Amino acid sequence: MRTRFIPGAGLLIGVGFGFALILVALVSGASVQFAYRLALVWSVLLLAGAALDRYLTLQAWREASPQMLRILPAAFALGVPSRIRVEVHTGGERRWRVRLHDHADATLQVTGMPLPLQLHGQGALDFHYSVVPTRRGELRFEPADIRVRSRLNLLELCARVGESQTRRCYPDFAQIARYAWLAGDRRLAEIGIKTYQQRGEGTDFKQLAEYQIGDPLRHIDWKATLRYDKPIVRQFQDERDQCVILLLDCGRRMRADDREQGIGSSHFDQALNASMLLTYVALKQGDAVGAMTFGTPAGQQRWAPPRKGVQTLNGLMGELYAVQPTPAHSDYLTAAQDLMRRHHKRSLVILITNFRDEDADELGQALTLLRRRHLVLTASLRERIVNQLMWQQVDTFDSAVEVASANLYAQARREAFNRLAVRDSLMIDAEPQRLGIELVNRYQAVKKAGLI
Repeated sequence: MRTRFIPGAGLLIGVGFGFALILVALVSGASVQFAYRLALVWSVLLLAGAALDRYLTLQAWREASPQMLRILPAAFALGVPSRIRVEVHTGGERRWRVRLHDHADATLQVTGMPLPLQLHGQGALDFHYSVVPTRRGELRFEPADIRVRSRLNLLELCARVGESQTRRCYPDFAQIARYAWLAGDRRLAEIGIKTYQQRGEGTDFKQLAEYQIGDPLRHIDWKATLRYDKPIVRQFQDERDQCVILLLDCGRRMRADDREQGIGSSHFDQALNASMLLTYVALKQGDAVGAMTFGTPAGQQRWAPPRKGVQTLNGLMGELYAVQPTPAHSDYLTAAQDLMRRHHKRSLVILITNFRDEDADELGQALTLLRRRHLVLTASLRERIVNQLMWQQVDTFDSAVEVASANLYAQARREAFNRLAVRDSLMIDAEPQRLGIELVNRYQAVKKAGLI
C-alpha cells in the first residue's frame, strides 16, 4: 500500500506561531541574531515533532492495515442511478478520522464523495454512494484515496486502498421492460404499439393433433388417421426461419442530441435503444437477429451474425454496448456492399440513419443494391429542434430567420425522403424517442403481410 505525508493543519499552525514569535521578539527590541536563533530552534522543534508524528502514525497505520472492499453491480445501465457499496476494514485499537475519495470512472456522475469517516479499530465500516453513468462502454474504478490525520495532528497521511475494477455500461433496458410488462398485460396500445392477428395458418409444420370441429378438411393426415383410428390433422405455424439485420449508422450525424443536459439522448443512443426493443420483439417471434455498424473509421465496424434464442439479445449488446458515434462520414453504398458480401440469405434489413436531402442519391443507390436480395426498411431520425424552430413565435428578425431556415430545411429533406419513398413504401421518418415504437409496428405489419 503506497503512502505519503503532506503538511497538516497542526504543522501549518506551528509555522505561523513561529513567525509570530519572531515578529514579537523583533518588535520588543531583540537583536536579529536572537531572532535567527529563535527561528532555528523553533524549526528544529517542528521538524522533530513532524518526524516523531510521522513515525508514530506510520506504525499505527501499518498495524491497522486498512482494507477497502468495493461491491459493484454486475453491470450498469446508461442514465440509471446505481448505488456503490464500500466496506473499510481496520485492525488495531486506535480510532482514525479520515476522508475517503473513491476514484470512480470519469464518465460517472458521483454523489456522496469525498466522505468523512470515523474508523474504529477491530471493525468494519459500511457505507454507500451513488453514481449515474453518462456514457456507454467500459467503466473503470481505481483504488480510492484516503487522507488520515496523524497522531499529533501535524501531518496528514495519504494512502491508496482498494483494487482496480471494471464493469460494463449498457444501454437502458427500461423500454424493453415496459414493453414486456404491457405485452403480458395486453396493454401495448398504451405506448402506441399495434397488435396483429397471426397471418393465416402459417407455412411450417408444427405437430399432429386430433381433429376439432372447424379444422380445415384439407389438413387431415389420412395415414395418421388410419393408424390411430380417429381423425388426425396437421397443424401449422408461421414460418420461423426468418432473419432481421440491423444496419446501424455510427457516422457524425448520429451524434446529434436534441435534449439539453440529457443522458443517453443522442440520436445513436436512442437508435440503440430502439434496436434493442425490436430485437426483443423479433426474437420473441422466433426470428434470427443480427447487426452491422457503418460510418466508423476503417477496421472498427462491428458485425454480429443473425442468431436465435434468448441469449441473442445479450450477445448483441455485448457486441454493441461500447460503440460510439464518430466524426466519420457515413458511406451508404460501401455499407450495402459489405452487407451483401457478409450475408446471403434473404432478410429484413433495417437501415437506421439520420437522413439529409444531400444523401438522396448515394442512399438511393445503396437501397437499390440491397433490394436485389433483401427486403429493406429505412428508418430516418428527424430532429425535434427543427419542428420547434418552425413553430416558434416570430417577434424579432432573428426568430423570423430561424423559422424561414427551418422550413426550407424541412421542405428539402421531406422532398428528398418522398422521392425515396416512391420507390419503396417501407420508410420511417420519426423523432428519436418514437423510433422504437415505429419500428415494432412496421416489423409486425411486415410479418403479418408475409413479405419476408
